[in-house]
Amino acid sequence: MITKELLPAYFRENSLVKQHLDSYNKFVDIGIQEIVDRVGVIQPSIEGFELHFGKIRLDKPKIIEADGAQRAITPYEARLRNLTYSAPIFLEIIPVFNGVEKRTFSEVFIGELPVMVKSKLCYLSNMSEEELIESGEDGADPGGYFIINGSERVLTSIEDLAPNRIMCTREKDNSIVTAKVFSTRNGFRARSVVERVGEGMLRVVFPAAPKDLSFISVVRALGLDKKEEMLAAFSTDKHVVSDILLNLEADQSSNKDDAMDYLGKKAAPGQATEYRIKRAEVLLDTYLLPHIGTTAEDRIKKAYYLCKMAERSIRVAYHDIKQDDKDHYANKRIKLAGDLMEELFRYAFQFLVKDVSYQAGRADARGRRLAVQTLVRPDALSDRIRYSMATGNWIAGQTGVSQLLDRTSFLATTSHLRRIISPLSRKHPHFKARDLHGTHWGKLCPNESPEGPSCALVKNLSLLCEVSIGEKEENVEQILLRMNVKL
Repeated sequence: MITKELLPAYFRENSLVKQHLDSYNKFVDIGIQEIVDRVGVIQPSIEGFELHFGKIRLDKPKIIEADGAQRAITPYEARLRNLTYSAPIFLEIIPVFNGVEKRTFSEVFIGELPVMVKSKLCYLSNMSEEELIESGEDGADPGGYFIINGSERVLTSIEDLAPNRIMCTREKDNSIVTAKVFSTRNGFRARSVVERVGEGMLRVVFPAAPKDLSFISVVRALGLDKKEEMLAAFSTDKHVVSDILLNLEADQSSNKDDAMDYLGKKAAPGQATEYRIKRAEVLLDTYLLPHIGTTAEDRIKKAYYLCKMAERSIRVAYHDIKQDDKDHYANKRIKLAGDLMEELFRYAFQFLVKDVSYQAGRADARGRRLAVQTLVRPDALSDRIRYSMATGNWIAGQTGVSQLLDRTSFLATTSHLRRIISPLSRKHPHFKARDLHGTHWGKLCPNESPEGPSCALVKNLSLLCEVSIGEKEENVEQILLRMNVKL
């Protein structure tokens, strides 16, 4: 009954690579425009001259022949001629001279984006089986991969710990309890930690900050400087109160200015007072919990968030609550093809912005006219994307992200398209990470994993597993507020 009717009915509606196609389509629809909007303006070192970004547009896959003619290209032709199956990207760039916009030929070709086969940009997405066969394609081929220089390449999904979520664990023979958050904002990831060490002393650790920062001093510097306010931020649990009182006794600072000076002396020793204070403010705004915000107004929210982290670490230290399980699948997230493409495009687009700024400065120095078309070099974007897709060398030193699609058999192909890799090192045992966890039920296949050092670090999605492509946190927060859920 199930095999004859239900499974075929399910797969008529759902592709085996639906998660990749949905993720890539979301990147094309929303992600790519968001990256452009975050940059917004280029300000070269030319007085009174700016470049403003508008809408971005992606065309269907095209090829420019040797004689300069442009025409459509299909995946079949890209494979035969060792070409990249990619779509041209056009961006609205408006030059502004002394506050006056010059809207002439504002849409500029900025590069090419590799197109996922069977995605909404692909010509095959709406074809019937007969049309696919006519186009030289296998009617049963699910798509979900890219064609780079004639080779079929798949972006393997990456498993990672959930961002913007407090994880409280015991470390170093249970003597230290850490509450950590992988705070992520617009592609920037900062690991923010509250540590409970020794007999109850609390420390704060975050990127670019000096070591052994006192928890109380950091919270005071963020604006929660009165003792009564600080104690009100915690619960009345006796263990929590006793640890916080101990930290208040040991702390040197008495108000916000003292705390800021303490941070400044640690961050920029020997510098002028103004510079020290400025450095401390930059550290708190930019590198501490960036997902909450990066402005001075967000500091008080960060102070309360740090208090929650400290309370969790104290309660775990006294065995009042259990430590979090890093291997529980609710604490994991999977980066699909769209997320990986978003990371790569953000990285490549930053290079394009720098290159345009440099070209504008150079043109001005030589007395040339500042025409947008001549300032943009499309290769700056296209080459970086194509290099990463062709070699598998991704940003932040990740390797093996883009792999040659296994075409040994149809089963090997579908298995490869549903593969998930862990970023953990293959050389270390990682026994707990390799164990089969109860929460893998219905999500990951318990059998399919390679032998040897990659065992259980390379996994596969189970047959009926569906992956959601995510929703903005702000939207979820609004729904919770409407339902009167206390955040």
